[in-house]
Amino acid sequence: MAGFGDVVKKAFYLGVGVASYAGEKAGDTLKDLREQSQTLVNELVARGEITAEEAQRLVNDMVNRAQNTTASSASATDNLPQPRPIEILDDDTPSPVDTQTEALRNQVAALRQELENLKRKSSN
Repeated sequence: MAGFGDVVKKAFYLGVGVASYAGEKAGDTLKDLREQSQTLVNELVARGEITAEEAQRLVNDMVNRAQNTTASSASATDNLPQPRPIEILDDDTPSPVDTQTEALRNQVAALRQELENLKRKSSN
């Protein structure tokens, strides 16, 4: 069973690593978006099409929209069906399914016995 603990530990570390990597990528993407929007806005200011204040507002709006979109997509993944939990049972303890199965088998055996008794009575 020690091997199972190692597998669980490795799976946990893998999950943490993937989450960390995704966070870094999201941060890099937002940073790239800010840089690209800043470059675009600087060109518009240089041409005289917008003022510096409007440019700053525009950059902030773009970044806020991107962050809100990222947050809403993260909350959308929370609504996905979650994996079902797995129970690890010892071999010694009977599971609820085993006890139900045994009860049904006993009931079928009793019904068969009753059917045999009825057949004997009807043939006499």
